[in-house]
Amino acid sequence: MSTPRELVHSIATGWPWRPGNSFALLDGGEQFFPAMWQAIDSATESVLLEMYLVESGEVVTRCLDAFAAAVRRGARVRLLFDDFGSRGLSRADRRRLLESGAELRLFNPLSFRKRLGNLLRDHRKLLVTDGRTAFVGGAGLTDDFIEGPNGPWHDVMVRIEGPVVADWYRAFARTWERAGTELDVPAPIGGGARADGAAGRPALSEARQHSVLANDALQRIDSARTRAWIMSAYFVPARRFRKALRRAARRGVDVRLLLPGARTDHPWVRQASRRFYDRMLRNGVQIFEYQPSMLHAKVIVCDDWVSIGSSNLDRWSFRWNLEANQEVADLRFADLTAALFERDFGVSRPISRRSWRQRAWLDRLRERIAGALDRRLDRWRKPREP
Repeated sequence: MSTPRELVHSIATGWPWRPGNSFALLDGGEQFFPAMWQAIDSATESVLLEMYLVESGEVVTRCLDAFAAAVRRGARVRLLFDDFGSRGLSRADRRRLLESGAELRLFNPLSFRKRLGNLLRDHRKLLVTDGRTAFVGGAGLTDDFIEGPNGPWHDVMVRIEGPVVADWYRAFARTWERAGTELDVPAPIGGGARADGAAGRPALSEARQHSVLANDALQRIDSARTRAWIMSAYFVPARRFRKALRRAARRGVDVRLLLPGARTDHPWVRQASRRFYDRMLRNGVQIFEYQPSMLHAKVIVCDDWVSIGSSNLDRWSFRWNLEANQEVADLRFADLTAALFERDFGVSRPISRRSWRQRAWLDRLRERIAGALDRRLDRWRKPREP
């Protein structure tokens, strides 16, 4: 049963808390890809996939095999790819996909006539199979999450079973309709609630609108009593987020940021983020830069509340992207997620106030330039609906 605190957040965000769910944290491509493929291989009724980054390679080939087999079993396979994010999908793979009997739609196809409207992207990562199992997180269908010269990209997904899966079906159906006609897959009845299950709900950012996902995360930081830990690949938060984190640290909350190190696919975004370090550190926020490989995960833990998904909690995500996070209110799952943080902190470089003041002048210059670019982009008007 939802607590009064959870009911308040439910009203604020529009999606109800569903008790009795099972959530499994999947750390790294070696865990989440096999689990996702197993779910597709077991599907007999439907496979619904919404994805931003799709690039031909070993991962996509394995997915295409699974999609084709699912269609042969009689399952309806409906795929919604972002048009820009799936530019790495080869023509041969697109042709094979369509010939298999799966239906593919592209979100917001690029067009010169749309101008800034081309920046509106579907950044979600969502898989729903047979209306009984869902996967939500930050990973894309690309080999970067299983191999690379600097190791696989670090990301996490969460496998979901229980009543909240029906909500994820509805979230997919709504975006599918925006890209064409109504979804022709019957709505699931929904899994039964488990007596020992956890409460959870979807948190969606619709772009162009005041983000309920952002509002809920901000409220959680403001109400945190013991910990507020954030793992983000591209951390360029709005002023209200920065102020909330500083306030939490000053009132004694354990506030930690796990952010990318030098191994990142967007170095200028990292530099734009680093310009906030000084004030954060002066207010007691702890900052760690991940070292082993590219950090791509997006996770928040505030006390016993967890949010895992596609959103980086930055202004770009909330202004231009459709985002999707799974929220969980459960101490056991929060502690399990915190253990993942602790492991990552152990292989990260802590940033101290002293070392930060002694950084090279060239780094300071890069931060200033990246900050100026970020402020200019932030003044762009929001895109129109495609």
